[in-house]
Amino acid sequence: MPSDQPTWVLSRRQAIGDRVRAAREHSNLSQFRLGEILGVDHKTIHRIEYGVSDPSPGLLLQITRAADVPLANLVR
Repeated sequence: MPSDQPTWVLSRRQAIGDRVRAAREHSNLSQFRLGEILGVDHKTIHRIEYGVSDPSPGLLLQITRAADVPLANLVR
């Protein structure tokens, strides 16, 4: 599915997804378990980690709490 987003947006989305995955793994959480904690489907976590979808600011904040990482670590 082609995207109408600029390349730099797609690149940043992927970088954030990579950081979310690293934080989740560092916290020993599976995508399924993180989804349970956040009240979202594990597929949502998968789409964020692979840069397919943008997480909302609220969801990013929830991820930081669940993975015990500062928000700045995910969006730097």
